[in-house]
Amino acid sequence: MFLVALTGGIASGKSTVSSMFNELGCPLLDADLVAREVVEPGKTAWKKIRKTFGDVVFLEDGTLNREKLGEIVFGNSEKRKLLNGITHPEIYKVMIRRILWYMLKGSQFLMLDLPLLFESAKMVPYMTFTIVVSCSEEQQLHRLMKRNNFSEEEAMARIKSQMPLEEKCRRATYVIDNSNSIEDTQKQVRILHEKLQRSKAHWKPRLIILSIVVILIGFGFFFGRMNKIENAL
Repeated sequence: MFLVALTGGIASGKSTVSSMFNELGCPLLDADLVAREVVEPGKTAWKKIRKTFGDVVFLEDGTLNREKLGEIVFGNSEKRKLLNGITHPEIYKVMIRRILWYMLKGSQFLMLDLPLLFESAKMVPYMTFTIVVSCSEEQQLHRLMKRNNFSEEEAMARIKSQMPLEEKCRRATYVIDNSNSIEDTQKQVRILHEKLQRSKAHWKPRLIILSIVVILIGFGFFFGRMNKIENAL
């Protein structure tokens, strides 16, 4: 099995493209959904956030007030590092377990929806292919203002807090241009999905695993023979 990363910029349309791949039957692991799971009431990250940031970032029912927490860490690098230090290890634990599950299922590839793939850079070395969903900065701005009811200044601050889409596109294996019609984006997704299905990249990790198994079996046979010889002597 090989891994494919799907990323983009805020309000570039990554979630739309992710849904399109999912509709085509592509196995997909969404880091944002995992991030929500690890901060559910009672879980390790939830407890650490309450201890670090206090009750002010929680709602009356005990669930995390994501908007309030976002206001606190946005623009404050130290507090953002504190939050990331709490949530990221828990997110990676869950994702590794699920990647292994898909591997055991025999999936050819798994797509990981990773919003900050290039910003964090931790997962990049494990990806066989990377896909960036792109659009113009003007489209990003208008979509974000409409989606989150932000002022132009607020929306632009969010966009500038991420790596520029142009730079992400330069680092990507493939780019999906989401600046035109939905039909155009769907066409690009279908073509790319077919390329991934035709890829033979999944054979490399399978051959490595097979080689390790053969070596371990060989060692087991060798030491078994040695024990028999020693017992005979």
